Amino acid sequence: MGADPSWLVPLIAPFLIGLVVGAMIKAAAKFVLLLLVLVAILAVTGLIAFSVEDLLGRAMDYLPNLLRTGSAAKDVLPYTSLSFILGLLLGLWKL
Repeated sequence: MGADPSWLVPLIAPFLIGLVVGAMIKAAAKFVLLLLVLVAILAVTGLIAFSVEDLLGRAMDYLPNLLRTGSAAKDVLPYTSLSFILGLLLGLWKL
């Protein structure tokens, strides 16, 4: 009989999760960058107007929810695994 390939599953699963998470982070970063460029262009042309107090108020509404979501993702993702980190870096770089 051949060798038991069950030792590959703990290596491949975190790598694939890291690959998907890296691709998602890259896509989200591109979207946020394009959104910021759009808002900057609209603000420069005068089509939208906002103040620093407005931005601070909105940030205080959304940041606690964002931090809760991030801490929940930290508990689920295998970020200490080397194969996850390699998949994440490959997803950020190539995909």
